[in-house]
Amino acid sequence: MATASKKTTRKPSAAFMKPLQPSPELAAVIGSDPLPRTEVTKKIWEYIKKHDLQDPANRRNINADDKLRVLFGKDQVSMFELTKIVSGHLS
Repeated sequence: MATASKKTTRKPSAAFMKPLQPSPELAAVIGSDPLPRTEVTKKIWEYIKKHDLQDPANRRNINADDKLRVLFGKDQVSMFELTKIVSGHLS
């Protein structure tokens, strides 16, 4: 019985939970406090939704405002590129 309950409770990977320091460009969007990757992603999406930056024609694309343009290096990215771009701004 004890082994069955261990299988159902899933612990998050330590790598995902380790707080990472955002770059100055990323800090302008999410703040300068070290955060786990999961929280960084949540905060970026909160920012995107708060400022209505999803492309109305294709919701998978994110239109950059001035802060995000510095972060992305271009005017528009797909949601699938977002993780790769953000990873480059964490240390």
